[in-house]
Amino acid sequence: MTGEQRQRLRYVIGDFASSNMAWFLFNMLRYNLGFVKGQLSLGSFLVSKNVMVGQVVFPLLMMFVYYLSGYYNVPYRKSRLQEFIITLLSAVCNSFMIILIALINDMMESRTANYEVILLLVGTLFIVVYLVRLLITSAVTRRIRNGQLQFKALIVGSGASGFSFYQRLKNNINTFGYNVVGFVDLPGENRVKDIVLPVYDFADIMQVCKEQEVSEVIVVPTKQNMEQMLGIIDRLYALNIPIKMTPDKKNVFMSRARFSNLYGDPLVDVGGSTMSEGGKNIKRVMDIVVSAVMMVLLLPVYIVVSILVKLDSHGPIIFSQERVGYHNKTFKIYKFRSMVADAEKDNKPQLSSTDDPRITRLGHVLRKFRIDELPQFWNVLKGDMSLVGPRPERQFYIDQIVARQPAYLLVHQVRPGITSMGQVKFGYARNVDEMLERLDYDLLYIENMSLLNDIKILAYTIKIVVTGKGV
Repeated sequence: MTGEQRQRLRYVIGDFASSNMAWFLFNMLRYNLGFVKGQLSLGSFLVSKNVMVGQVVFPLLMMFVYYLSGYYNVPYRKSRLQEFIITLLSAVCNSFMIILIALINDMMESRTANYEVILLLVGTLFIVVYLVRLLITSAVTRRIRNGQLQFKALIVGSGASGFSFYQRLKNNINTFGYNVVGFVDLPGENRVKDIVLPVYDFADIMQVCKEQEVSEVIVVPTKQNMEQMLGIIDRLYALNIPIKMTPDKKNVFMSRARFSNLYGDPLVDVGGSTMSEGGKNIKRVMDIVVSAVMMVLLLPVYIVVSILVKLDSHGPIIFSQERVGYHNKTFKIYKFRSMVADAEKDNKPQLSSTDDPRITRLGHVLRKFRIDELPQFWNVLKGDMSLVGPRPERQFYIDQIVARQPAYLLVHQVRPGITSMGQVKFGYARNVDEMLERLDYDLLYIENMSLLNDIKILAYTIKIVVTGKGV
């Protein structure tokens, strides 16, 4: 188990224990303040069926809300203000859930008394859970400040700006535990002679990050290399680790990135999507629920299409192909077969077009209405894909795309999707040039990821399916 996993487990155990304590304490206070109907004694009330069932069920439901909030996604270097707000909002959500499930029938005749019960519940859930979280967070913060817990970082930029940033980082107690293991030369800048740490060539950065187990890369641009910075950042995406940058008012990334650190020198996060951690978790839950429901509802369609595919041409019903997905992991994508068997001779990748002779008679219909994509709900359920996200490609084409547009590697920071902004705005790509055109939409989606945009893209996709404009 890694240190990050152990820290996450501490928060999970702490939340579960504090949620149990909070429910028990709420019921004691509710009884003693006269908010309980009937003539039961305190002991009889606490062991009553409703209270005991709630003691088991509600902490579990609370844990689900905590998960949806995204609190466990980043176990280290938490913002105290953000922790306070997330805990308070979670307490409010959990309180209304408990009221709707268990307390709605126990409301008092007095409206004022009911408001007091609600405030008591919210306050108890918030205070107990927050205090336990605060203890855990404070303990890990002390370890970071004492140097017992460190995070290896590599500074990209060995000039005056990079060295100056390093000096400020060393002198600031709120360094978030950075342990700088070296610098990387950038074109167009003069290396500072006072650097005592190793200085590496940019071409060796991937090997260095693996060997040194670097957990974060910090880019420090200068006025001289600012024009080259876009290409530099694009090439860093292949590292598949967080990429931070020191801000500059002329920095082209400032308009589309978020601050990740407000202590000392603020850093701009230029890797991954701008969706909140809570949004990512809600998106994943939606993926699981929708894909599971759709697989059940579409079972008759699966059966009919499977029979038709088998009758239409020789070959397997389901076609699988290796694609590259989330965090560069390969997976098998599934489709109803819409081409003749062994469509790619000698295993040489070939893209299809509307009039491709390899497409079967039934295949044209399946592609037109996107029916061939339906088995990918299984990919979504497994976690290989999402309902909405950039379409996954094969390594053969990724190599060609990256050679011309390194920013493509950013799409691997999110799960690929059954549908995407590129699919609904551009459609299927018939060659690498069209893949590059579609890439602009995918990058735009990543920069503006939100649940609302996902719903819009799904609505567009349904329209395309209904109107038969899939190809």
